[in-house]
Amino acid sequence: MRILISNDDGYLAPGIQALADALASVAEIVVVAPDSNRSGASNSLSLDRPLSVQKAANGFYFVNGTPTDCVHVALTGMLDYRPDLVVSGINNGQNMGDDTLYSGTVAAATEGYLFGIPAIAFSQVMHGWQHIDAAARLARDIVLRRFDELPTPYLLNVNIPNLPYEALRTVRATRLGKRHQAEPVIRALDPRGREIFWIGPPGATRDAGEGTDFHATALGEVSVTPLQVDLTHRDQLALLQRGFA
Repeated sequence: MRILISNDDGYLAPGIQALADALASVAEIVVVAPDSNRSGASNSLSLDRPLSVQKAANGFYFVNGTPTDCVHVALTGMLDYRPDLVVSGINNGQNMGDDTLYSGTVAAATEGYLFGIPAIAFSQVMHGWQHIDAAARLARDIVLRRFDELPTPYLLNVNIPNLPYEALRTVRATRLGKRHQAEPVIRALDPRGREIFWIGPPGATRDAGEGTDFHATALGEVSVTPLQVDLTHRDQLALLQRGFA
């Protein structure tokens, strides 16, 4: 099996190193990741400047662009083969509910999916990398699961509680929960007295009921959510069709 690995925390992040180490024992891997932290980059492509690819001392390739750039460049010009799987992460913090729309971790996996390649995004629920080796071991278990029952390609979003491996035995198929609207921006002044704004924290959970990713991880379970890219609102489509008729 050949696996392309990326992330949004950058090629030096502990999460991608742990993931690469875990998967190298079961697959041929190549790592192509951003040169710095690109959290929140979503599915953005850099179209206003050229991109460079360099190889680090640890064998990872790094790109001066977004997570989507990394996977796009790898699949369309850098690699001379088509990977069997695209894996993203392990992210430093959760990507659940509405957060998946902003996530660079999920975006890197999504780019692989758009090219017809199965893809999985991995995140730890809490920041700080606690039990990252356990999360990487669990990620390897999920990759080896293969998911032959799913149509190909598939896109999976996995959130792993920061727990020892022995406590991560329950894996739950979930749907995305929902959050309330984000908190207000934080106003501040830069050193020259100009007003600046920091994006505020995400809103509290609004739908964290049974069956959601929020609910599963709160119970210490690993959440696996199948995602799709089709944003068509089909109920409204039918209404529009009747209205235009």
